[in-house]
Amino acid sequence: MLKVCSFMPAVTQMIYDMGLQDYLHGVTFECPELALREKKPVVRCILEGKSLSSQEIDALFSASKHQGKDLYYVDEPLLEEIEPDIIFTQDMCDICQIDTACTAAAVANLKKQPKLISISPESLEDVFESAITIAKAMGQEETGYAYLAKLRSRIQVVVDKLRAERALPKRVMLLEWIDPIFNCGHWIPHQVAFAGGVDMLSNPSGDSIVTPWEKIVKYDPEVLVISPCGFSVERSLEELHILMGKQGWNNLKAVRDKAVFIVDFDMFTQSSASTLVDGIEVLAGLFHPEFMQVPKTLRHKYLNLDSYLAQKIKA
Repeated sequence: MLKVCSFMPAVTQMIYDMGLQDYLHGVTFECPELALREKKPVVRCILEGKSLSSQEIDALFSASKHQGKDLYYVDEPLLEEIEPDIIFTQDMCDICQIDTACTAAAVANLKKQPKLISISPESLEDVFESAITIAKAMGQEETGYAYLAKLRSRIQVVVDKLRAERALPKRVMLLEWIDPIFNCGHWIPHQVAFAGGVDMLSNPSGDSIVTPWEKIVKYDPEVLVISPCGFSVERSLEELHILMGKQGWNNLKAVRDKAVFIVDFDMFTQSSASTLVDGIEVLAGLFHPEFMQVPKTLRHKYLNLDSYLAQKIKA
């Protein structure tokens, strides 16, 4: 049977979603929990197990990029043992995950040379197409199409409901990082649009960038979604004081209207097709609660900041 390694958590997620995990033999340390229980982590990071602030993480990644140093490394003996036929990698971001160049260097001395396939989507449609690329490479193209058909159907339900209710787009902002503040980019603005919102500070199909706080205050979003890359809700809460302490925070419309939400990162910055559709369904419920409900299975993935603070006061 074909042997595959996934050096990208999103690819691993999609392989499992499509029921193709029997082909998968190696993953990264950041892959979904189920994969880490069943597969061997081949890609590691020097930051594993370290507790750093957003600012420290940003500074470390920026410095390593400037110095040309790699924070990720491959367990080459394990990779030699697996002898993969295909390795899925990426070239979209050399900060968050291992890239193709680093992977190529790691496999250069292997007796059996695997095929390297880069999965580097920029838009939501690119993410969907990447699912087909993955399935096709594994000889299971029809499985990929069936997988996407179900996901597109879920999106259409959201779009049809909002259209039927004549819901006006909400002025929103989604943050990909807290310190410094990064706007959202790539496919996330497309998710926002499908969910009935518009993020005028975003960068569709492009990289997220540092965004001045003064610009956000002037934009004054109706809904603010905080979802730092790699952070769970609990991890994001540890640094929320940074935003709440900024001048003008309490005057933001989203804050006054109790429409600030902290959301798990994997529905946005992890580019697996299924989790991004989860993100669309969650956002639709947050943007338009009068028309849409967040699915019960996803309600643990976010919290309303105002409700959270009220509970802390009571406790």
